[in-house]
Amino acid sequence: MFYYLLPPILTYNYILIAAAVIPAVWLMIRVYQSDRLEKESPYLLWNLVRAGILSSLLALVEERILSAVLNQYVEPNTVTYNLILYFCIVATAEESSKYIFMKQNSWNNREFNCQYDGVVYAVFVSLGFALWENISYVLNFGFTTALARAVTAIPGHACFGVFMGVFYGIAKKYDNAGESGKSVLFRVLSLIVPMLLHGTYDYIATLEQTESGWYFLPFIMALFVVSYILVGQTSKKDRRI
Repeated sequence: MFYYLLPPILTYNYILIAAAVIPAVWLMIRVYQSDRLEKESPYLLWNLVRAGILSSLLALVEERILSAVLNQYVEPNTVTYNLILYFCIVATAEESSKYIFMKQNSWNNREFNCQYDGVVYAVFVSLGFALWENISYVLNFGFTTALARAVTAIPGHACFGVFMGVFYGIAKKYDNAGESGKSVLFRVLSLIVPMLLHGTYDYIATLEQTESGWYFLPFIMALFVVSYILVGQTSKKDRRI
């Protein structure tokens, strides 16, 4: 009997994994196609996706440890608790992990020779992170979760990556020009801005259902629109650095 039950179970899991993976892959292709001047090598792009997966594992460890510490000192489900959890722990752990692995794999790479490359790198790392995270979510919670995350969490990670990448590309431009002070400033912004956006996203998403709806939808729509415009403008104005 187990023999006859196994194929449907495997098929269902394959469908869930596809539902988790396809949105991330589609966004990667969209950002890749917007790279007008010089496409990045498949080898580098794969390294960035893999870096995103590794960053999700690092972030998970950080979140588990820091959340355990937070639970010892702050009462759960309070405003203070949620602010610390989503801004100082979750957003900081996830965005800093992405940044660390992105910089390690791209900053000194000779392919990093155009400003828009920063957007490609950050988005690919972010979607590698989201891809792995989404697979674990949908296998645990099912197809409905895959659909919900396909239109919220995965594009959300991509949007955080867009903001990170825009500042990261500018930082590289100033670094190549020998302006180290400005380069450091924009590297800090490439980390801080996504953290703030990510923290806001998570905090609003976890408000009471009736309260959250008034803020979450406008916030996520604005985030998507601004990110889409940034990708278009950065691609259009791209130049070699």
